[in-house]
Amino acid sequence: MRIPVPDEILPAERLGKVHFVGIGGAGLSGIARIMARRGVPVTGSDDNDTPFLAPLREVGVPIHLGYDAAHVADADTLVVTTAAREDNPEVLAAVERGLRLLPRSAGLAAVMDGQRVVAVAGTHGKTTTTSLLAVALIAAGADPSYAVGGVLNATGRNADLGTGDLFVAEADESDGAFLVYDTFAAIVLNVEADHLDIWGTPEAYAEAFDTFADGIDPDGVLVCGVDDAGGARLAARQREAGRRVVSIAVDADADLRAARLRTIGGGTTFDVERGGQVLGEVALQIPGRHYVVDALAALAMGLQLGFDFAALAEGLGSFVGTGRRMELKGAVATGGADIRVYDSYAHHPSEIRGDIEAARSLVGDGGRLVVCFQPHLVSRTRIFAAEMGEALGAADEVLVMDVYVAREEPDPEVTGALVASAVPLGAEHVRFLPERAGVLSTLLELARPGDVVLTLGAGDVTALAPQLLTALAERVDGQA
Repeated sequence: MRIPVPDEILPAERLGKVHFVGIGGAGLSGIARIMARRGVPVTGSDDNDTPFLAPLREVGVPIHLGYDAAHVADADTLVVTTAAREDNPEVLAAVERGLRLLPRSAGLAAVMDGQRVVAVAGTHGKTTTTSLLAVALIAAGADPSYAVGGVLNATGRNADLGTGDLFVAEADESDGAFLVYDTFAAIVLNVEADHLDIWGTPEAYAEAFDTFADGIDPDGVLVCGVDDAGGARLAARQREAGRRVVSIAVDADADLRAARLRTIGGGTTFDVERGGQVLGEVALQIPGRHYVVDALAALAMGLQLGFDFAALAEGLGSFVGTGRRMELKGAVATGGADIRVYDSYAHHPSEIRGDIEAARSLVGDGGRLVVCFQPHLVSRTRIFAAEMGEALGAADEVLVMDVYVAREEPDPEVTGALVASAVPLGAEHVRFLPERAGVLSTLLELARPGDVVLTLGAGDVTALAPQLLTALAERVDGQA
């Protein structure tokens, strides 16, 4: 359901009693937690008991499972997820009563009112970079508020209220939400066409990032990744417009560069250079070049905000990941080498490529990389199936599930078969499994000692990792 952004967005304290429709989602749950911690009366409903609800219950937010008009009887404002159906009884009751309706973006803007907003945008890497920046700033002595699209493993939460004046927010472009915020400073990691079901064309998508950057405070700064062509174009245009821009890169010329990347103990260590001089070293606990870019962006922003390099680097080094971003779900000892199982939210070709590269670096001698991928959205699969398949070709064994349909109607012509047929491996190494029932058994059959198994996608593929670990452990016990 699309709720329009009101002409005036009131501060959270002026919204009265706020009810969240779809409170169990990554976005709304974080906003609700911060409102509750600021003393705003908050309630919510969802049709699923998601992991995001535990941090809300710990601060006393009443949560209903299921939707009913009675849940909004004493509400003044509703914040509504885009996933809500048009016939949602709570929304219909609110419309009938003339209550204030806000989309997620306006709800977040309401809790950010009065603070210096540091927004993290880009086609890929937003959640990890927002998380890295929040952790680095905390280590450097700041106490920012933050709202992230995933759970920080270090805190078990996706949002919290700080005592400082900084608010670090993941700024989502998928529905134009990032255009609503009053942004002091921003990171744009990359600009690569996505969400064309919303934006229509790659050009319109890129123009939205220009509009977002145009809205940065004149006293603020734009940190921009320039290894990416879209990011480089954005940085150049904003510099020409007089914006203060700090470019970051691994390969390209940039104001701040990551150099001499080394894989050490399952993580990545790199030197940070500015003007040819080494500022210091950062040692990450997470693997992969794309996470180096994320950490470098967070470091650059922290430096621009006036914080110390060593303290920021220490914070980055303490970061242990975010849920569903190359998250180690577990390992099973087999008597030989372990079988390790990772899960990631990657669903765009560039994200798939980056996570497979990171996973490949974790595979030891004699092991293989086994990937199970679930395409997300009919429109995205229609446009990017060939590129998805090409990216998956860097694995050793590939399973492709059918398309996870969300906010669109199914199309019998657009299935996971389009992706599987584009994987450049021998047919014996690629399987299209349209029926979910056969996926777990096939993964169990394939996985052998020394392998890394990676489940990829933004849908319910994430449920497979714990199921596989249980099945592997049972197999080992049965062989003992």
